[in-house]
Parts: sequence; C-alpha cells; structure tokens
Amino acid sequence: MFSLEGKTALVTGASGGIGSAIAYALARQGARLALSGSNSAKLRSFREQINEEVGGDHVEITCDLSNTTQVEELIPATVDTLGKIDILVNNAGVTRDNLAMRMKDEEWEAVMRINLEAAFRLMRAAARPMMKARQGRIVSITSVVGATGNPGQMNYAAAKAGLVGMSKSLAQELASRGITVNCVAPGFIRTAMTDQLPDAQKDALNARIPMGRMGEGEDIGAAVAYLASDEAAYITGQTLHVNGGMAMMS
Repeated sequence: MFSLEGKTALVTGASGGIGSAIAYALARQGARLALSGSNSAKLRSFREQINEEVGGDHVEITCDLSNTTQVEELIPATVDTLGKIDILVNNAGVTRDNLAMRMKDEEWEAVMRINLEAAFRLMRAAARPMMKARQGRIVSITSVVGATGNPGQMNYAAAKAGLVGMSKSLAQELASRGITVNCVAPGFIRTAMTDQLPDAQKDALNARIPMGRMGEGEDIGAAVAYLASDEAAYITGQTLHVNGGMAMMS
C-alpha cells in the first residue's frame, strides 16, 4: 500500500529537518529522488546518506530558490536526470520574522520570492511534463500559521496561505489530466532548532497542542507519501493539517 515504486520525485529543501524526513518517506516507498537545496556540501552528504541507508540511485541538484534563472532550470534538470517527474514536493521555505510596523521591504520580498514565487514557477514547469504523461502529484508544504496567522509572521503567513489558494486553483486546472495538487500544513514539529529551546518554552508550546507534544518530521513525511501515492488519486485541492489538534480545521 502507498507504493511509489517506479516513480520519480523532486523534493526542495531536501536536506533540512522536515525536507529530509519527506525524502526518506518517499525513498522508503520506492521513489527515486532528485534532492534539491542551496547548500551543495550539505546536499551531497545527505544524498550519500540516503543512498546508503535506504538504497536506490538518488541524485542531488543544487538550486538557489531566490534565483529565478536557477528555479526555471530545476524542473528541466530533474527530467533530464531522472527521465521524468511524477511527484513535486515544494518544501523549501525561509522566515524573516518581524512585527508588521518594523518589517522591511526586503524581509517581505525574500519570503514571497522563495516561499511562494519559486513554488509557482516549479508548479508551472512541472505541469507540462505531468500533463503529457496524464498523471502526477504536486504537494506543497504550507503551515498552520497560513490558516491561523501568527504575530511577527505577516509575510510568512501570507506566503503559506497563498500556497493553499494557488494549489486549489491549479488542482482545478489539472484534475482532468490525472494530476492532483494538495498541501500539507505542519503545526509545531520537533527539529534541531526546537530541540535547542529552553524547557520552559517547549512546555509552553506543548501546552497549546491537545496531544501534548510536538510532531515529528516523520509525521509530515507520511502525509506527503500518502498524497503522492495512487491511493490518493481522488484527493485534490485539499490541505492535510498535521498539528496534533492545535488547530482543528473543518
């Protein structure tokens, strides 16, 4: 069940905490991966690690998502390297937190360029080979704050909410071609960064979650693997919230 044998997938931000968990989840289900990120050394190390631990012949493609030219070249490079693209996972993202009154134009623009504009360009480019193949899966990683908002994250929340609206629109355009477009919205997920928080701050965060704990990267990876599978063929234009009940969306 949820086998991805014979499928290829591009994962952006693949060497990060959530990105690496997504990559592992897809690889373990049999997908061959193009792992993308901006840090070449970190990406190469991760590719070697996942090839050794999971097996397969996964590849790395360095891409700076703030560079429009590199973004436009990423899907063609993936198709050239893997032979096709069945699954696109828009995972990479940045934060430039600040209160609205203090937010600089460059803080707004950086988040929009990487979190929203780059995802748009990749979705647009991936749609063409997927339409030709009459099948495909596009999954974008949004955030609970895209639905709830969050002080100091006006730019980030806007970009993540924009991903949801963009995905719903594209889902309607591509549904007749057998292509689904969905989102996964993580809540608080345990990462190397959250591990460094003081215990009191962790306790305060966990108190906001009915399950009483942060999620794991594997929780997000499992959600993506499901939406990428044949079993999710009738699910499109949806956002799967993975947040331990922190925000219960209807």
